[in-house]
Amino acid sequence: MRISLLTLLKGASAAMFLWAGTNANGEIVRDAEYYILEEQNRDRWSAEDLALDNAIAEFRNANDGKPPNIFYILIDDIGFGDMGNPTLNAVRGYETPAINEFAREGMRLARMYTEPSCTPTRVAFMTGRQPHRNGMGNTAVDISGFGLADKEVTLAEVLSDVGYNTSHVGKWHMGDIKESWPNFQGFDFAAFPIHQQGQLTIYHDDAADEEVSIGIGNNNYDARYTLDGWLRSDASAMVTGVEGTRDKNVNEVHMEAGERWTEDKYHEMNIRYFEQTREQLQELAAKDEPFFLQFWPLYPIVGPRTTTEQYTTPNGGTYVEKMKLVDQWIGELMSEMDTLGVADKTIVVIMGDNGHFTKYSPQSGYTPMMYRGGKGDTTEGGVRVDAFVRWPNMVAADAISNDIIHVTDLFTTFARVGGAMEGIPTDRIIDGIDQTSVLLNGDTHGRRDYVFLYNIDKLEAVVKEQYKLAIPGGSIDNAILADFYDLFRDPQEKYPVSTEIGAWGGAKFVRMIHRHLQRKEAYPSEGPAIGMPYEGIDNLRPESVAAVQEFLYMTQTPKR
Repeated sequence: MRISLLTLLKGASAAMFLWAGTNANGEIVRDAEYYILEEQNRDRWSAEDLALDNAIAEFRNANDGKPPNIFYILIDDIGFGDMGNPTLNAVRGYETPAINEFAREGMRLARMYTEPSCTPTRVAFMTGRQPHRNGMGNTAVDISGFGLADKEVTLAEVLSDVGYNTSHVGKWHMGDIKESWPNFQGFDFAAFPIHQQGQLTIYHDDAADEEVSIGIGNNNYDARYTLDGWLRSDASAMVTGVEGTRDKNVNEVHMEAGERWTEDKYHEMNIRYFEQTREQLQELAAKDEPFFLQFWPLYPIVGPRTTTEQYTTPNGGTYVEKMKLVDQWIGELMSEMDTLGVADKTIVVIMGDNGHFTKYSPQSGYTPMMYRGGKGDTTEGGVRVDAFVRWPNMVAADAISNDIIHVTDLFTTFARVGGAMEGIPTDRIIDGIDQTSVLLNGDTHGRRDYVFLYNIDKLEAVVKEQYKLAIPGGSIDNAILADFYDLFRDPQEKYPVSTEIGAWGGAKFVRMIHRHLQRKEAYPSEGPAIGMPYEGIDNLRPESVAAVQEFLYMTQTPKR
């Protein structure tokens, strides 16, 4: 007999308390589990915070009174162990020498958790909130008419409010409506594709010719039985890359009316984003204010082999060839920072956004390595990624932290070191926890020992310390017999230790989930912003206008 999670929670202790959905004290509102930890560690954390404040103040005094620059590099669909480690490079059969060197110069975050796919991880980082709270837990490929709401407060906004110059280059993937774009979410400059690699490298004409995608393109299937000409989206009719400045409309670039999108154009876009990142780094470094710069490459995700002349590694994977290129770019950007004299003044984080796109394993060159699963999964292979942070003379070199960190924590941590904590909203739950103590004090100084793992809007797993409870489909057996895993002993999550952990931990985990869900009742989740796709693009091509009209007609048919 399977018992629903809700039924189990109803049987939990009636002594559970529920906070009201208000915050009269003006303090950051946390999820319930944080307060459990704070109650037991308050004195130690307070003492640490005094020392941390002094260390940050000393840095600012030595830096002409300014907080550190922040440079955040987020690489798409790279699993744990695929960069930053020469031994694992050898196991995989290719090298990432620049990222390996960077990792030696800073701290390896061994237990960095993300969300299961692109959009939710990016939303989590930018807002400090898990995306089940704001309707951004899913990943859209086509025209969709929704995105990150303007009322969400982003890291770019809180840093901008305290004097940071802000730039974003590369993948964004948080909506095709105006209010969701980076230049309307706090960035002074933004160059980005409206959509993502599904359009840009998986289902365009070249990809259809190689059957990376099937059933699209005028030359790649027999249309004699086709009645619905709108079923197959045309990647070339959708908007590709745009550029814009703060709170102003954007323009599509490098795409003319009637032009077809190709793999060569995708390659050119990737190179352009790297070059623009270097240009932004140069421009930002020349200013008196601190900067927040993001580089979110589209590579290594690639579809057809059109731009890969030959394999150059024993691995021989399409993604691997592009990962080598991303590694080269990162090396050049780090060298540029040295040349500009800003390396010692800048926190740099390099990490992946989620696990592998296992649909394309093994020809991509990637399969799950240490952990099971990949993109879209809440197994460790989907949500555990390589992450490295460098802040010279502040973060110890060649260090490892095994404390649990979630990608939302970077929001709050960067706000802390940037002197922007007062800009964090206090009318909603902020999942991100300030982990400055991990960065400056090292291993065992974390302030999180838990993660709630959602897939879109369903809670599928809970991690507490080294123990993980799987909640497939939102239902579990009796908590004593549920699928618990000891992640240190069983990183592949193959050998559940149900009674061994469930006997003492089953009720505790259920109560933990109960507190979390009660907190959600006090601060209910909301949907995303809804709007007109592509509104705010000044030079919209006629074919893009027609694509939006098709989308609108199809969304209106249920009301006829």
